Amino acid sequence: MNQGIMNLDEQLNRRNSQRRRRRRITLSVLAVVVAAALIAVGFVVVSLVNANNNVLRSGALAAVHQVPKLGKDTNILVMGLDSRVDEMGQPLSPELYDALDAGDQSVGGYNANVLMLIHIPADGTKATAISIPRDDYVELSGIPGGSGTYGKIKEAYGDALSAEQTALLAAGMPNDNTTYQQARDAGRASEIETVSTFLGNVHVDNFVEVTMAAFYEVAQAVAPITVCTLNATKDTYSGANFMAGLQQIDAKQAMAYVRQRRDTSDPSYAFSDLDRERRQQAFVVDVIHQLKQAGTFTNIPKMEAVLNAVSSNIVVNNGLNLITLIQQATSITGGNITFTTLPITGFGTAPNGESINLVDVAQVQATVQQLLAPAPVASPTAAAGAKAAAPGTPTVQGTTASPGTASAAPAPSASPSVPAKATAPAKAPAEATTTYSDWTGSLAGGSIPCVK
Repeated sequence: MNQGIMNLDEQLNRRNSQRRRRRRITLSVLAVVVAAALIAVGFVVVSLVNANNNVLRSGALAAVHQVPKLGKDTNILVMGLDSRVDEMGQPLSPELYDALDAGDQSVGGYNANVLMLIHIPADGTKATAISIPRDDYVELSGIPGGSGTYGKIKEAYGDALSAEQTALLAAGMPNDNTTYQQARDAGRASEIETVSTFLGNVHVDNFVEVTMAAFYEVAQAVAPITVCTLNATKDTYSGANFMAGLQQIDAKQAMAYVRQRRDTSDPSYAFSDLDRERRQQAFVVDVIHQLKQAGTFTNIPKMEAVLNAVSSNIVVNNGLNLITLIQQATSITGGNITFTTLPITGFGTAPNGESINLVDVAQVQATVQQLLAPAPVASPTAAAGAKAAAPGTPTVQGTTASPGTASAAPAPSASPSVPAKATAPAKAPAEATTTYSDWTGSLAGGSIPCVK
């Protein structure tokens, strides 16, 4: 009897001991997981802080004459330069020049070949990106000589930089990095003010300046990247060589993808600078979609690689906090964004003989106004009884006519799948695509766009 009780006590003690060991093991595992999570979160925060601290800063925005900020929405101007040097004006490595396939430091200048205004609503609703064609012929701001100086909108940066650098050196300033950066700031201020004025005195809260080297290194950090092209196409100038349909590309191919503006294999394939704008929009959407699908924001090594690439190769204004920006831009990181290219009325020739885009400034500003502050959607009853809009009513680009007219461009037809002639390669992942036959209309985020 006593032996039985002792055995029972031993069994109970043994079971309790096992439970305690299991709890200790469970708590230990939980502690490790929590510690790992805290370390991971801390690592992300440190990476973000380092990126925020290491990024190059500029005070150019303070020199821009612009209208006061009226609301809580945020406007960010992205400027992509065609320079083949780093942000200090120094040549890139031979390996990087080879990867860019765009010549060395003797080629290119300081044109803002990519100009994109990103509008982030304060309420978290859909973001809007507006691409400004680089060859739009407009009045340039901040250029010596005062008002009445016209040129391609991309040229404001380089013209102001050159003029400022010449003036500083003539005044006895040393030919060093301080003088160079002061001239760069003059270029940035001129480009920002020119864009703001052209769009209808749109307030620019922040800017991000990206070089070709920065683009390549970011593409390298996130590659392979899934893209979709409507037709097979080649271009000996940019190095583009793409099949039709879905395909995965590396960083070097990504450079060719966003730089292509002609097809050298098929004379009948009308591929233009404006189609390149659409390619650039599609690439941004592709990368956002890929990062979201892959959960890159929880992939610490990949996030670190992206942050490191970005932080060392871009310039932002003094007031821009990258951590706050990431927190505010959930609509962008979630793919809730649309891209639109501003309309042109045709093509022409500048007094200096260069090819330019002709624009109707009033039409452009009405389009921007509608994109940044869209009119409330009418109810079906009101819409059924509504009369035709009065002359001068702003229209959203993508509603009526094609380039070359004074009205906005038509929205492209959309298809839930890749066209029949666009066959995906065996290794390409299965992805939902939306087809965009040309550069007009809005391009939506959230899936892989199939473009020219």
